[in-house]
Amino acid sequence: MSDSRTFAIVGAGLAGAKAAEALRAEGFDGRVVLLGAEPHRPYERPPLSKGYLQGGADRESIYVHLAPWYAEHRIELLLDNPVTELDRRGHELVTGDGGRLRYDKLLLTTGATPRRLPVPGADLARVHYLRSLDDSDHLKAAFGPGTRVVIIGAGWIGLETAAAAATAGAEVTVLERAELPLLRVLGPEVARVFADLHTDNGVDLRCGVTVSGIRPAAADRSAVGTVLLADGSELDADVVVVGIGVEPNIELARSCGLGVDNGILVDSHLRTSDADILAAGDVANAYHPLLGRRLRVEHWANALHQPLVAAKTMLGQNATYDRLPYFFTDQYDLGMEYTGYTDPDGDDQVVIRGDLDAREFIAFWLHHGHVVAGMNVNVWDVTKPIRELIVSGERVDAARLSNPDVSLTELVRP
Repeated sequence: MSDSRTFAIVGAGLAGAKAAEALRAEGFDGRVVLLGAEPHRPYERPPLSKGYLQGGADRESIYVHLAPWYAEHRIELLLDNPVTELDRRGHELVTGDGGRLRYDKLLLTTGATPRRLPVPGADLARVHYLRSLDDSDHLKAAFGPGTRVVIIGAGWIGLETAAAAATAGAEVTVLERAELPLLRVLGPEVARVFADLHTDNGVDLRCGVTVSGIRPAAADRSAVGTVLLADGSELDADVVVVGIGVEPNIELARSCGLGVDNGILVDSHLRTSDADILAAGDVANAYHPLLGRRLRVEHWANALHQPLVAAKTMLGQNATYDRLPYFFTDQYDLGMEYTGYTDPDGDDQVVIRGDLDAREFIAFWLHHGHVVAGMNVNVWDVTKPIRELIVSGERVDAARLSNPDVSLTELVRP
C-alpha cells in the first residue's frame, strides 16, 4: 500500500535535491515535491567560484542529478516558482504563480543571499555578486586578458573569484577592510599565507581600505567606471565583484512565526519550532551536540550531509546531525581543507606543522590544549586523523603536534 502523505521541500539546491534523494533511499513512497525559485535544476555551488568559473568543469558536471533522475524517482520538480507564503495551520504552501500545495512534512532549504554593497553606485551594470549559476556565467564571460576587475571583500568567495579572474588574464585588485584577508577566520599567521599567495600571482591586494562609492563610466552612465575609496583614491574598473558575505533566507520562516536568529533555529534533528517543519543547509542554525552550541555553516558539506538526517527525521527515525564542519578551497596551485570549528572571538592557540612559506602545512587550532580545528594546505589524506583528534577531546602536546615526524594517529589514544 503506497504512502498517501506529501513531503514538500522548498529550495531546489544541493540540500533540497539530496533530501529528495534521501527520502526515496529511506523507503518513502509518498509524494515528494521539490520547489525552486531558480529556473535551473539543482546544482552544486562550489564549482561556481572554482572549476566551473575557471573553465575546468563543464556545465553538466555541476548538476546534482541527471535531468531524467527526478521523473525516474517520482520527484515533482517545480522550478522558477518561488514559495511566497507558508500557512502552518493549514499545512499549505502558496507559490508565486498562485498555486497551493498541501504538505504533511516540510523541509526548508532556502539557502542564503549575498549581502548588498550599501554605497552609491552599487546598482550599476557590471557590479556582480556570485551566488547563482547565472552569476558565474556572467563573470566567466566578463573575465579576460586586460579586463580591470575590482573585487570588494577578501573572504573565500572574493579570493576564489580573484584567482579565477587572474588566471583568465584580468588585471585584478582586491579590496578588504581588515588588515589581511580572512583575518578574523584564520588569524594573522595563516591569513598572511593567502595574502602572499594572491600578491605572488599578480593581484593588487589592498587591505585596510573602505569603499565609499562607485562612479559610472563616462561612455556609459549605466555601467560601472570607477571605484571610490574612503581615503580619496580611485580605481578604474570594467567589472566589480562584491563578496561581503551572505544573509540566510529566513523571510518565509519568519513570516509564519518559526524561530529565527541568524538562520532558522533547529535542534540536532533539524526540527524547527514546528514539529512538521525542518530546515537544512545554509539557512539552518542548528544545535551541534558535539560542540555544544548552535552553528550555521555556509558550506557544501552541510548541504550534502544534513539532508539525510532531515529525511530520517521526517520519517520518524531518530537521527542526529553531529558531523564536524568541513570546507575546502582551491586557489591557483593551493588546495586546502578545513575541519572543525574555532571561535573567531576566542583565544585559541595556532600550531603549525610544516612549512608556511612553501604553502605545505597543517594548521591546528587548540583551545586549552584540545584540538578544535585543523586546516591542511597542499597536504593530503589527513582529514580523517584531524577529525579523530578533534572528536577524541584529548589534550595534545603542542610540540608533538607540530612535529612532522610524529604521526597524527599516534596523538589519538585508542
